[in-house]
Amino acid sequence: MNSTIVKKFDKLTRILKLMNSAAIGFSGGADSTFLLKVASEILGKKVLAITVNFALIKKCEIDLVQDIAKDFKIKHIIIDIDFEQISELRDNKTNRCYYCKREMFKKIIAIAKEENKDFVLDGSNFDDLKDFRPGIKALKELGVRSPLLEAGLTKHDIEILAEKIGIKNYIRSPSACLASRIPYGIKITMENIKSIEKAERLLNSVGIKNPHVRYHKDIARIEVAKKDFQIILKNANQIVEKFKNLGFNYVTLDLEGYRTGSLNEVL
Repeated sequence: MNSTIVKKFDKLTRILKLMNSAAIGFSGGADSTFLLKVASEILGKKVLAITVNFALIKKCEIDLVQDIAKDFKIKHIIIDIDFEQISELRDNKTNRCYYCKREMFKKIIAIAKEENKDFVLDGSNFDDLKDFRPGIKALKELGVRSPLLEAGLTKHDIEILAEKIGIKNYIRSPSACLASRIPYGIKITMENIKSIEKAERLLNSVGIKNPHVRYHKDIARIEVAKKDFQIILKNANQIVEKFKNLGFNYVTLDLEGYRTGSLNEVL
């Protein structure tokens, strides 16, 4: 491990040591999982994991965070949010993530105060500054700290460190909320969210681990790793039939493959 990553990790530990206690917004993704583990090693029982559960998150994601928190022996609270009550999110404008993140962390902050935690943290990392992330603005406004970002840790750094501290098996491919499958301007409804989740579950069933089905009204645009293209083609007839039963008239495979934030490419 190179000296630059070591220095960044040392900075992260110094940041956390200055906190008497902390509540961490825990999604189960690589970043928040890494942060939760490191914080628990430094602050022990003074760390609380808080997860927001709403229809934009797959049920399997909630099951996963519960298992991780249990394995790490960390107190874990799950709070429910009705996304349909957040009109700015439902209307799906380009800054939807700002309003979503704001409502999520307002709830998390309220729980953190009830639990007497001094700081509220999230798992944003340094690479998140390179993408369109309006949610980061909401975090700053609410006073939420992002220790990984503050320490300058990138996704690559976190992957290396996760293996070093023995939590490689807990680190998984990112799975953004289901709203990220819907282009800006198309309203987010329970109906289209359920169609997307069912479509991705079908792709899971044929052996694809991290599928993303982008919702373009009557068109489903499938993004998977290029190594999985053959699986799609092998099961094409079944996929098309099932997708049409979900309301899609056309089913397409994106030849660029999966990439984070592909719907931001038009901004």
